[in-house]
Amino acid sequence: MQLPTDRKYLTTHEWALVQDDVVLVGITDFAQDQLGDLVFVGDFTTQVHLEAGAVAGVVESVKAASDIYAPVSGTVVEYNERLDDAPELLNENPFETWIFKIKPDDIADLEALLTAEQYHSENV
Repeated sequence: MQLPTDRKYLTTHEWALVQDDVVLVGITDFAQDQLGDLVFVGDFTTQVHLEAGAVAGVVESVKAASDIYAPVSGTVVEYNERLDDAPELLNENPFETWIFKIKPDDIADLEALLTAEQYHSENV
């Protein structure tokens, strides 16, 4: 499993990538593989403040539903509306398809997350 090293990872299988002053959040290839064909992404609310580890929304597949968690404390500023009509984008290219963007209270909080190597060692 090749993991991009330009981002941080959560034990709950989300990735977090800094872009300007926000953090893009998606799911890992491992997560989408375990879930199977995704059929719904939603329940995300923008302009809401979340604590790190709080449920931000949900992804559902033909097998199961899975909560998506905030990697850091901050305000959700955008949801990827393309996923409303095409949740399969997460299956096709999980590391290029973000689910939501969060403006962190403190960008340094990302340092507490896993590196690609640490995430890989826990999920192989």
